Amino acid sequence: MDDRKKKILQAVIDEYINTAEPVSSGALVKKYGLDYSSATVRNELAELESNGYLDKTHTSSGRVPSEKGYRFYVDELMKDDNVSLEEIKYIQEKLSTKINEIEDLTKITTSTISEITHYTTIAIGPRPETQIIEEIKFVLLGSRMLMVVIMTDNGLVKETIIKYEKDITQSQVETLNNLFNSKLKGKPLNKIDKPMEEYILSEINYSIDVIKPIIEQINKVIEQEEQVYYEGTGKSFDLPEFKSLEIAKNFVNVLDTKELMLEMLNSGVAKDINVYIGDENEQKELKDFSIVTFKHTVGDKELGTIGIIGPKRMNYSKVISVMKYISKKLNNNLQTNQSQENETKDTK
Repeated sequence: MDDRKKKILQAVIDEYINTAEPVSSGALVKKYGLDYSSATVRNELAELESNGYLDKTHTSSGRVPSEKGYRFYVDELMKDDNVSLEEIKYIQEKLSTKINEIEDLTKITTSTISEITHYTTIAIGPRPETQIIEEIKFVLLGSRMLMVVIMTDNGLVKETIIKYEKDITQSQVETLNNLFNSKLKGKPLNKIDKPMEEYILSEINYSIDVIKPIIEQINKVIEQEEQVYYEGTGKSFDLPEFKSLEIAKNFVNVLDTKELMLEMLNSGVAKDINVYIGDENEQKELKDFSIVTFKHTVGDKELGTIGIIGPKRMNYSKVISVMKYISKKLNNNLQTNQSQENETKDTK
Protein backbone atom coordinates (compact mmCIF):
# COMPACT_ATOMS: atom_id res chain seq x y z
CA MET A 1 0.00 0.00 0.00
CA ASP A 2 1.46 3.39 -0.96
CA ASP A 3 1.70 6.33 1.43
CA ARG A 4 -1.33 8.13 0.01
CA LYS A 5 -3.61 5.15 0.55
CA LYS A 6 -2.21 4.68 4.04
CA LYS A 7 -2.89 8.31 4.92
CA ILE A 8 -6.44 8.14 3.58
CA LEU A 9 -7.18 4.80 5.25
CA GLN A 10 -5.90 6.12 8.58
CA ALA A 11 -8.08 9.23 8.23
CA VAL A 12 -11.16 7.09 7.44
CA ILE A 13 -10.63 4.87 10.46
CA ASP A 14 -9.84 7.74 12.84
CA GLU A 15 -12.96 9.58 11.67
CA TYR A 16 -15.19 6.51 11.93
CA ILE A 17 -13.89 5.70 15.43
CA ASN A 18 -14.71 9.28 16.49
CA THR A 19 -18.13 9.64 14.86
CA ALA A 20 -19.53 6.14 14.21
CA GLU A 21 -20.81 7.58 10.92
CA PRO A 22 -19.86 6.41 7.38
CA VAL A 23 -17.05 8.59 6.04
CA SER A 24 -17.26 10.53 2.77
CA SER A 25 -14.41 11.93 0.67
CA GLY A 26 -15.60 15.50 1.29
CA ALA A 27 -15.41 15.07 5.07
CA LEU A 28 -11.87 13.74 4.83
CA VAL A 29 -10.58 16.60 2.69
CA LYS A 30 -12.14 19.24 4.95
CA LYS A 31 -11.33 17.73 8.30
CA TYR A 32 -7.93 16.10 7.83
CA GLY A 33 -6.23 18.63 5.58
CA LEU A 34 -5.39 16.07 2.90
CA ASP A 35 -3.42 17.54 -0.01
CA TYR A 36 -5.58 15.75 -2.54
CA SER A 37 -8.72 16.69 -4.42
CA SER A 38 -12.07 15.14 -3.54
CA ALA A 39 -11.95 13.23 -6.83
CA THR A 40 -8.56 11.74 -5.97
CA VAL A 41 -9.75 10.76 -2.51
CA ARG A 42 -12.89 9.17 -4.00
CA ASN A 43 -10.75 7.09 -6.37
CA GLU A 44 -8.48 5.98 -3.53
CA LEU A 45 -11.50 5.10 -1.37
CA ALA A 46 -12.86 2.97 -4.22
CA GLU A 47 -9.53 1.16 -4.53
CA LEU A 48 -9.30 0.60 -0.78
CA GLU A 49 -12.80 -0.84 -0.92
CA SER A 50 -12.00 -3.14 -3.85
CA ASN A 51 -8.90 -4.33 -1.94
CA GLY A 52 -11.03 -5.22 1.09
CA TYR A 53 -9.91 -2.48 3.51
CA LEU A 54 -13.22 -0.58 3.46
CA ASP A 55 -16.89 -1.46 3.16
CA LYS A 56 -19.59 0.61 1.48
CA THR A 57 -22.78 1.12 3.45
CA HIS A 58 -26.20 0.87 1.84
CA THR A 59 -27.56 3.89 3.65
CA SER A 60 -25.11 6.54 2.42
CA SER A 61 -22.29 7.22 0.03
CA GLY A 62 -19.77 6.95 2.88
CA ARG A 63 -17.52 4.06 3.75
CA VAL A 64 -16.62 2.24 6.94
CA PRO A 65 -13.54 0.17 7.84
CA SER A 66 -13.65 -3.59 7.28
CA GLU A 67 -11.97 -6.06 9.66
CA LYS A 68 -9.05 -6.19 7.22
CA GLY A 69 -8.85 -2.39 7.40
CA TYR A 70 -8.83 -2.39 11.19
CA ARG A 71 -6.13 -5.07 11.23
CA PHE A 72 -3.89 -3.05 8.89
CA TYR A 73 -4.55 0.04 11.03
CA VAL A 74 -3.54 -1.74 14.26
CA ASP A 75 -0.44 -3.34 12.72
CA GLU A 76 0.83 -0.49 10.53
CA LEU A 77 -0.83 2.89 11.07
CA MET A 78 -1.89 3.38 14.65
CA LYS A 79 0.07 5.46 17.16
CA ASP A 80 0.57 3.83 20.56
CA ASP A 81 1.48 6.95 22.56
CA ASN A 82 -2.09 8.16 22.92
CA VAL A 83 -2.05 8.84 26.67
CA SER A 84 -2.50 12.38 27.95
CA LEU A 85 -0.54 13.92 30.84
CA GLU A 86 -3.76 14.01 32.86
CA GLU A 87 -4.32 10.29 32.24
CA ILE A 88 -0.72 9.49 33.18
CA LYS A 89 -1.16 11.33 36.50
CA TYR A 90 -4.43 9.46 37.13
CA ILE A 91 -2.78 6.08 36.45
CA GLN A 92 0.20 6.91 38.68
CA GLU A 93 -2.11 7.96 41.49
CA LYS A 94 -4.26 4.82 41.27
CA LEU A 95 -1.31 2.43 41.05
CA SER A 96 0.65 4.10 43.86
CA THR A 97 -1.75 2.58 46.41
CA LYS A 98 0.01 0.13 48.73
CA ILE A 99 -1.10 -3.35 47.61
CA ASN A 100 -0.58 -6.48 49.69
CA GLU A 101 -2.55 -8.99 47.64
CA ILE A 102 -2.55 -9.71 43.91
CA GLU A 103 -6.39 -9.70 43.79
CA ASP A 104 -6.44 -6.06 44.96
CA LEU A 105 -3.88 -5.09 42.33
CA THR A 106 -5.99 -6.79 39.64
CA LYS A 107 -9.13 -4.95 40.75
CA ILE A 108 -7.44 -1.54 40.84
CA THR A 109 -5.81 -2.06 37.43
CA THR A 110 -9.08 -3.23 35.89
CA SER A 111 -11.05 -0.24 37.16
CA THR A 112 -8.30 2.20 36.10
CA ILE A 113 -8.27 0.92 32.50
CA SER A 114 -12.05 1.03 32.30
CA GLU A 115 -12.21 4.58 33.68
CA ILE A 116 -9.78 5.87 31.05
CA THR A 117 -10.92 3.91 27.99
CA HIS A 118 -14.70 3.83 28.78
CA TYR A 119 -14.90 0.19 27.71
CA THR A 120 -15.75 -2.97 29.62
CA THR A 121 -12.62 -4.40 31.24
CA ILE A 122 -12.25 -8.01 32.35
CA ALA A 123 -9.44 -9.63 34.34
CA ILE A 124 -8.31 -12.85 35.98
CA GLY A 125 -5.52 -13.54 38.43
CA PRO A 126 -2.60 -15.88 37.83
CA ARG A 127 -3.33 -19.54 37.05
CA PRO A 128 -2.51 -22.04 39.84
CA GLU A 129 0.14 -23.87 37.78
CA THR A 130 2.12 -20.63 37.36
CA GLN A 131 2.26 -19.91 41.11
CA ILE A 132 4.86 -21.25 43.49
CA ILE A 133 4.02 -21.91 47.14
CA GLU A 134 6.12 -19.61 49.31
CA GLU A 135 4.72 -20.56 52.70
CA ILE A 136 1.89 -22.49 54.33
CA LYS A 137 0.84 -21.29 57.77
CA PHE A 138 -1.32 -23.14 60.28
CA VAL A 139 -2.85 -20.91 62.95
CA LEU A 140 -4.80 -22.23 65.93
CA LEU A 141 -7.97 -20.14 66.33
CA GLY A 142 -9.36 -22.19 69.19
CA SER A 143 -8.83 -25.60 70.67
CA ARG A 144 -10.80 -27.17 67.79
CA MET A 145 -10.41 -24.66 64.96
CA LEU A 146 -7.43 -24.39 62.59
CA MET A 147 -6.82 -21.75 59.92
CA VAL A 148 -4.64 -22.66 56.93
CA VAL A 149 -3.06 -19.79 54.96
CA ILE A 150 -1.27 -20.47 51.65
CA MET A 151 0.98 -17.71 50.28
CA THR A 152 2.50 -17.79 46.79
CA ASP A 153 5.52 -16.10 45.26
CA ASN A 154 3.42 -13.48 43.43
CA GLY A 155 1.47 -12.32 46.47
CA LEU A 156 -1.63 -14.49 46.16
CA VAL A 157 -3.11 -15.50 49.50
CA LYS A 158 -5.58 -18.34 49.92
CA GLU A 159 -7.03 -19.34 53.26
CA THR A 160 -9.46 -21.83 54.76
CA ILE A 161 -10.70 -22.85 58.20
CA ILE A 162 -11.02 -26.43 59.46
CA LYS A 163 -13.15 -27.42 62.44
CA TYR A 164 -12.39 -30.55 64.48
CA GLU A 165 -14.35 -32.63 66.93
CA LYS A 166 -11.26 -33.12 69.13
CA ASP A 167 -8.76 -30.65 70.58
CA ILE A 168 -5.67 -29.64 68.57
CA THR A 169 -2.53 -28.58 70.48
CA GLN A 170 -0.04 -25.84 69.64
CA SER A 171 2.67 -28.49 69.46
CA GLN A 172 0.71 -30.30 66.74
CA VAL A 173 0.31 -27.03 64.82
CA GLU A 174 4.07 -26.42 64.87
CA THR A 175 4.69 -29.93 63.54
CA LEU A 176 2.14 -29.36 60.76
CA ASN A 177 3.86 -26.09 59.81
CA ASN A 178 7.26 -27.78 59.59
CA LEU A 179 6.07 -30.81 57.63
CA PHE A 180 3.85 -29.10 55.07
CA ASN A 181 6.39 -26.34 54.39
CA SER A 182 9.27 -28.78 54.01
CA LYS A 183 7.32 -30.77 51.39
CA LEU A 184 5.26 -28.09 49.58
CA LYS A 185 7.37 -24.91 49.70
CA GLY A 186 8.75 -24.16 46.24
CA LYS A 187 6.18 -26.40 44.53
CA PRO A 188 3.54 -25.13 42.02
CA LEU A 189 0.14 -24.31 43.47
CA ASN A 190 -1.60 -27.40 42.13
CA LYS A 191 -3.62 -29.89 44.12
CA ILE A 192 -1.74 -32.20 46.43
CA ASP A 193 -1.48 -35.45 44.49
CA LYS A 194 -1.86 -38.96 45.92
CA PRO A 195 1.87 -39.72 46.41
CA MET A 196 2.33 -36.43 48.31
CA GLU A 197 -0.77 -37.15 50.44
CA GLU A 198 0.48 -40.66 51.28
CA TYR A 199 3.92 -39.30 52.17
CA ILE A 200 2.49 -36.68 54.54
CA LEU A 201 0.24 -39.27 56.20
CA SER A 202 3.14 -41.68 56.68
CA GLU A 203 5.52 -39.02 58.04
CA ILE A 204 3.29 -37.70 60.79
CA ASN A 205 2.10 -39.63 63.80
CA TYR A 206 -1.17 -37.80 64.22
CA SER A 207 -4.52 -39.36 63.62
CA ILE A 208 -5.71 -39.47 60.04
CA ASP A 209 -8.69 -37.44 61.36
CA VAL A 210 -6.33 -34.47 61.77
CA ILE A 211 -4.40 -34.70 58.48
CA LYS A 212 -7.10 -35.80 56.05
CA PRO A 213 -9.32 -32.68 56.49
CA ILE A 214 -6.28 -30.43 55.99
CA ILE A 215 -5.36 -32.04 52.66
CA GLU A 216 -8.99 -32.05 51.53
CA GLN A 217 -9.48 -28.36 52.41
CA ILE A 218 -6.19 -27.28 50.78
CA ASN A 219 -7.21 -29.05 47.58
CA LYS A 220 -10.67 -27.44 47.70
CA VAL A 221 -9.15 -23.97 48.07
CA ILE A 222 -6.71 -24.56 45.21
CA GLU A 223 -9.45 -25.97 42.95
CA GLN A 224 -11.77 -23.00 43.48
CA GLU A 225 -12.87 -21.52 40.16
CA GLU A 226 -10.80 -18.65 38.86
CA GLN A 227 -12.30 -15.31 39.80
CA VAL A 228 -13.24 -13.08 36.85
CA TYR A 229 -13.31 -9.34 37.60
CA TYR A 230 -15.49 -6.96 35.58
CA GLU A 231 -15.44 -3.18 35.41
CA GLY A 232 -17.52 -0.79 33.31
CA THR A 233 -20.01 -3.34 32.01
CA GLY A 234 -22.61 -0.58 31.62
CA LYS A 235 -20.31 1.69 29.59
CA SER A 236 -20.67 -0.36 26.42
CA PHE A 237 -24.42 0.21 26.23
CA ASP A 238 -23.79 3.93 25.61
CA LEU A 239 -22.07 3.05 22.31
CA PRO A 240 -24.07 3.23 19.03
CA GLU A 241 -23.36 -0.41 18.15
CA PHE A 242 -25.23 -1.58 21.24
CA LYS A 243 -28.47 0.01 20.10
CA SER A 244 -28.82 -3.20 18.11
CA LEU A 245 -30.85 -5.52 20.35
CA GLU A 246 -29.09 -8.56 18.91
CA ILE A 247 -25.58 -7.22 19.66
CA ALA A 248 -26.63 -6.03 23.13
CA LYS A 249 -28.12 -9.44 24.02
CA ASN A 250 -25.06 -11.23 22.65
CA PHE A 251 -22.81 -8.97 24.73
CA VAL A 252 -24.71 -9.75 27.93
CA ASN A 253 -24.58 -13.49 27.18
CA VAL A 254 -20.83 -13.31 26.52
CA LEU A 255 -20.16 -11.60 29.85
CA ASP A 256 -22.38 -14.12 31.65
CA THR A 257 -20.47 -17.09 30.21
CA LYS A 258 -17.54 -17.46 32.58
CA GLU A 259 -15.92 -20.31 30.62
CA LEU A 260 -15.87 -18.12 27.51
CA MET A 261 -14.23 -15.25 29.39
CA LEU A 262 -11.60 -17.56 30.89
CA GLU A 263 -10.81 -19.08 27.50
CA MET A 264 -10.52 -15.62 25.96
CA LEU A 265 -8.20 -14.31 28.67
CA ASN A 266 -6.03 -17.43 28.84
CA SER A 267 -5.28 -17.33 25.11
CA GLY A 268 -2.62 -15.13 23.56
CA VAL A 269 1.11 -14.68 23.98
CA ALA A 270 2.64 -13.68 27.30
CA LYS A 271 4.33 -10.25 27.47
CA ASP A 272 2.52 -9.13 24.30
CA ILE A 273 -0.62 -7.10 23.79
CA ASN A 274 -2.97 -9.32 21.78
CA VAL A 275 -5.67 -7.85 19.53
CA TYR A 276 -8.51 -9.96 18.10
CA ILE A 277 -10.89 -8.23 15.69
CA GLY A 278 -14.31 -9.70 14.89
CA ASP A 279 -13.89 -12.98 13.04
CA GLU A 280 -10.32 -13.31 14.34
CA ASN A 281 -11.89 -14.42 17.63
CA GLU A 282 -12.07 -18.21 17.72
CA GLN A 283 -15.39 -18.26 19.57
CA LYS A 284 -18.37 -17.47 17.35
CA GLU A 285 -20.03 -15.56 20.22
CA LEU A 286 -17.29 -12.91 19.95
CA LYS A 287 -17.58 -12.23 16.21
CA ASP A 288 -19.31 -8.86 16.76
CA PHE A 289 -16.58 -7.59 19.07
CA SER A 290 -12.92 -6.73 19.33
CA ILE A 291 -10.83 -8.02 22.23
CA VAL A 292 -7.53 -6.58 23.46
CA THR A 293 -5.64 -8.48 26.17
CA PHE A 294 -2.31 -8.39 27.92
CA LYS A 295 -0.74 -10.86 30.31
CA HIS A 296 0.80 -9.06 33.25
CA THR A 297 4.19 -10.57 33.99
CA VAL A 298 7.22 -9.55 36.02
CA GLY A 299 10.24 -11.58 35.04
CA ASP A 300 9.00 -15.16 34.88
CA LYS A 301 6.05 -14.51 37.19
CA GLU A 302 2.59 -14.37 35.65
CA LEU A 303 0.31 -12.09 37.66
CA GLY A 304 -2.85 -12.43 35.61
CA THR A 305 -4.47 -11.24 32.40
CA ILE A 306 -6.49 -8.11 31.67
CA GLY A 307 -8.71 -7.68 28.64
CA ILE A 308 -10.98 -5.10 27.07
CA ILE A 309 -14.05 -6.05 25.07
CA GLY A 310 -15.78 -3.54 22.81
CA PRO A 311 -17.12 -2.97 19.31
CA LYS A 312 -14.92 -3.45 16.26
CA ARG A 313 -15.01 0.37 16.08
CA MET A 314 -12.84 0.41 19.18
CA ASN A 315 -10.41 3.24 19.85
CA TYR A 316 -7.44 0.90 19.46
CA SER A 317 -4.89 3.67 19.79
CA LYS A 318 -6.21 4.74 23.19
CA VAL A 319 -6.74 1.19 24.48
CA ILE A 320 -3.31 -0.12 23.48
CA SER A 321 -1.52 3.04 24.63
CA VAL A 322 -3.14 2.81 28.07
CA MET A 323 -2.41 -0.91 28.36
CA LYS A 324 1.25 -0.42 27.42
CA TYR A 325 1.70 2.40 29.90
CA ILE A 326 -0.03 0.54 32.73
CA SER A 327 1.92 -2.66 31.99
CA LYS A 328 5.19 -0.71 32.16
CA LYS A 329 4.11 1.09 35.33
CA LEU A 330 3.09 -2.16 37.06
CA ASN A 331 6.41 -3.77 36.18
CA ASN A 332 8.36 -0.80 37.52
CA ASN A 333 6.32 -0.70 40.75
CA LEU A 334 6.66 -4.43 41.42
CA GLN A 335 10.36 -4.50 40.65
CA THR A 336 10.88 -1.55 43.02
CA ASN A 337 8.88 -3.32 45.74
CA GLN A 338 10.90 -6.53 45.27
CA SER A 339 14.17 -4.60 45.50
CA GLN A 340 13.03 -2.91 48.71
CA GLU A 341 11.97 -6.26 50.19
CA ASN A 342 15.34 -7.80 49.30
CA GLU A 343 17.18 -4.84 50.88
CA THR A 344 15.08 -5.23 54.04
CA LYS A 345 15.94 -8.96 54.21
CA ASP A 346 19.65 -8.22 53.69
CA THR A 347 19.74 -5.74 56.60
CA LYS A 348 18.15 -8.18 59.03
